[in-house]
Amino acid sequence: MTLSPGTGRRAALILAFAAAAGLWLAGCRTTPPPAEKTSKSYQINGRWYHPIPDSRGFRESGYASWYGHPFHGRKTASGETYNMDARTAAHKTLPMGTYVLVKNKRNNKQTVVRINDRGPFVNGRIIDLSRHAARQIDMIGPGTAPVEIAVLEKDHPQRQKASGSHGDYHSGDFTIQIGAFSEKNLAESMRDTIAAADYNPVTVTEVNRADATFYRVRVGRFESLAKARNTELLLIRAGYHDAFAVARDDR
Repeated sequence: MTLSPGTGRRAALILAFAAAAGLWLAGCRTTPPPAEKTSKSYQINGRWYHPIPDSRGFRESGYASWYGHPFHGRKTASGETYNMDARTAAHKTLPMGTYVLVKNKRNNKQTVVRINDRGPFVNGRIIDLSRHAARQIDMIGPGTAPVEIAVLEKDHPQRQKASGSHGDYHSGDFTIQIGAFSEKNLAESMRDTIAAADYNPVTVTEVNRADATFYRVRVGRFESLAKARNTELLLIRAGYHDAFAVARDDR
């Protein structure tokens, strides 16, 4: 799909909905330390944290949380771009790149994540999962869950399998989310207006969470993250500053 830069008509149509568009904010998050502090001691909210140089044999129990919007696309403490559709996580002291097995103690479901960020800086929480990882252990709705985490050694089968699945997040199936509404008619109205401005395909998808139902509006299908980001920039330049590229999860 090829989209040309927004015309005045297109920009006006998008701007008309920009003020009304809602964002679905998930998880609990605080600001991580700068990238240069990932292996050095750092201070957050008056408390010092000391990253460990060797994670072998590391185990920990406590509560996990997860984070999604508006951190998707922003830089993590490691310098990577945060992708909420990848299996990554934030931890206060584990070395960057560490692979961790996370077990939800409520349902015994497990996932393997790679540490690429710092946090969570909330009492009682030991790890902050990406949205995708949280979905794998069924903690999206509750927001938090009691977990056990264990570092996986390089030769561990689950780590080797996870390392392969973490290989390439830049190719696949992507789209642009431009809005999320609690009322279906608002989402459908945005879909119709954006489609009339020659942005296609435009879809409305119903999403059910434990505490709410909302309708998200998404534009286009792209085989690479780079192409999706190009269209994201067109929408932002046209005035829709909250547009963001995501991996499609409705396949």
